Amino acid sequence: MAEERNERRGRRDGATGGRGRRKRDDRNEVREKPEFEERVVHISRNSKVVKGGRRFSFGALVVVGDRKGRIGYGLGKAAEVSEAIRKAGDSAKKNLCSVTMRGTTLPHDAIGKFSGAQVLIRPASEGTGIIAGGPCRAVLELAGIRDVLAKSLGSNNHLNVTKATFKALGSLRSKEQALALRKG
Repeated sequence: MAEERNERRGRRDGATGGRGRRKRDDRNEVREKPEFEERVVHISRNSKVVKGGRRFSFGALVVVGDRKGRIGYGLGKAAEVSEAIRKAGDSAKKNLCSVTMRGTTLPHDAIGKFSGAQVLIRPASEGTGIIAGGPCRAVLELAGIRDVLAKSLGSNNHLNVTKATFKALGSLRSKEQALALRKG
């Protein structure tokens, strides 16, 4: 009778009752940090009305950076959110640019304009932190800039603000570069 009960419950022979699992020994392994850090800035959902109802698709805006002056952004579109983010990340890694910095801040003020968005970035004294909002903050953090003041003017479209921030960072020149340009 006891055997029948055990069979009905689905128990296996053995002291653990089939629950004994071996633990993986991954805790001692040191995982490599990826070269670039990814940040999802915005996910948009689009819908298309078809005969059976609505069909949704997703777009993702992702910024990648190594916190050492190299950053990029990318757009990805797919039927699933995770696939859109993956595509955007791949696109961002292909479109990398470098940022000129002076210590933990910027060498000078800069204004970036793209479409209706305008971004003003200013150097700040050490210890100020990143005073910026939204997409601008994500770009500046991943670039490795620690002390900066930023203001987004005009449009608040995520993509346009991101592009304007990239234009502003691209227009930065160090003192040596500016002198070299003047001398010809």
